[in-house]
Amino acid sequence: MASASKPWLKNYPAGIPEFINPDTYNSLIEMFEDTFVKYKDQPAFDCMGKSLSFDQINRYSRNFASYLQSIGLKAGDRIAIMMPNLLQYPIALFGALRAGLVVVNTNPLYTPREMKHQFIDSGAVAIVIVENFADKLEEILPETQIKHIILASIGEMLSFPKSFIVNFVVRYIKKIVPKHHLKSISFKKALEKGSNQSYRQHIGNAEDTILLQYTGGTTGVSKGAMLTNKNLIANMLQIRSIMMPYLKEGKEIALSPLPLYHIFAFTVNCLALMGIGTRSILVTNARDINSVIAEFKKYPISLITGINTLFNALLNHSEFEKQNFSSLKITVGGGMAVQPAVAERWKKVTGCYLTEGYGMTETSPVAVVNLFDGSGKLGFIGLPVPSTMVRIVDDNQKELYLGEIGEIQVKGPQVMKGYYQNEAATDDILKDGWICTGDIGYMDTDGFIKIVDRKKDMILVSGFNVYPNEIEEVAALHPMVFESAAIGVKDEKSGEVVKIFIVKKDPSLTKEMLIEHFKENLTGYKIPKYIEFRTELPKTNVGKILRRMLKE
Repeated sequence: MASASKPWLKNYPAGIPEFINPDTYNSLIEMFEDTFVKYKDQPAFDCMGKSLSFDQINRYSRNFASYLQSIGLKAGDRIAIMMPNLLQYPIALFGALRAGLVVVNTNPLYTPREMKHQFIDSGAVAIVIVENFADKLEEILPETQIKHIILASIGEMLSFPKSFIVNFVVRYIKKIVPKHHLKSISFKKALEKGSNQSYRQHIGNAEDTILLQYTGGTTGVSKGAMLTNKNLIANMLQIRSIMMPYLKEGKEIALSPLPLYHIFAFTVNCLALMGIGTRSILVTNARDINSVIAEFKKYPISLITGINTLFNALLNHSEFEKQNFSSLKITVGGGMAVQPAVAERWKKVTGCYLTEGYGMTETSPVAVVNLFDGSGKLGFIGLPVPSTMVRIVDDNQKELYLGEIGEIQVKGPQVMKGYYQNEAATDDILKDGWICTGDIGYMDTDGFIKIVDRKKDMILVSGFNVYPNEIEEVAALHPMVFESAAIGVKDEKSGEVVKIFIVKKDPSLTKEMLIEHFKENLTGYKIPKYIEFRTELPKTNVGKILRRMLKE
């Protein structure tokens, strides 16, 4: 069987180990207290022109921990953090962990209904929230257990007078801070109060849950994945082991356009890269492509993480290809499939390989990644990371042979403890330590894994399986297509047929031109029967295309 023989090991580049030791540290904070000292005077995070050093993150997070302890919060209490990429985020995160709290990452674009579910389910008793979203919190606050509200503002951590100007513009010119009547304390005031309080060190244990990361999982309502110290330390060490042959500790500059509350950016950018002394440039609004490009102009970026739609948008911006990419060493795509056409164009424009990674919230998240030196396989998600097993199984949980298509399952020290207060959902996804990913794919003889598609997104046309990813990849090959999304729709004759939604790059593109293109590249039953042009496609806040909404 594939997993027993570990065919991927023969393709590990020199310097990448078969195993990592997740017991190197007892806790994430123990690990980062070493990091704060080691890179003391170096910049850790930059945002909107302001830089904070590792020492400043150390001092501010310690002060924030002291404040949280002073208001009576104790180890194990849950605290929600609800903000875009701002300097307050790493301070709040490390401060909460130093106080022994469990962090509940919360998407600031959530509706009050979504917020209420997450806050009630997690039992959060405190929250750090940007003032722009305070009115939403006020609407559902009486139904939650939240007693302590720390209110952050966009500009408060910036230097004067920029801090004043930014907040004035946000509040009174753009008017994107709605009125509210919440009883709260400002983030900056909390730091000041904490600086006058004593701090009681909390280290914790490897198996302590320190993060509740909410996810839809493979199906159903949002569930809180319980990620422990050991889970996150393991994934940090796994990421470090595969990146370090290409990077230098304390010398790299990483661009972080994805929000840190998203598990991909949280572990890779906020934890793993910070752990090797990387300077991280935070982009507050990655939908503003000009702001992403501006950071390339300002800094010699050596690493960027993103998703396919972001890379595609950059490549289709007239200013992007004019930038200097000589320092760019690593580009990693995750969150959704990286299309080969986008990866090929990225390499042509930047000179850097666009490497695809794969994982889930439930795997902390990285489980599989392609090789950064270009020796991987385009269209494949890559090889299992150290200390990780991957197998392909059929519907009866029987392990399949190399090359056979089935569900991808993952096992390793980065796999979550389970879903918070949801034993039934945990039992559905965890089978003897194996995570059932809900993704369909296969492993080839070299140990490289190919995702065919999501199990639930598969289209059944006259008994044949059709995978939307394949249709979308073919669409991406057409020079006049900007973006696409394929779904299955009901059909009397064949059960289902393919419908594809297209965003044009060139307005002269017609349905007839697309049909000819599909006929050249796809067998008959895979060719979309319906083509609909859209000006844009529905996406998550990180840019992942929502096929579900198109189906609805």
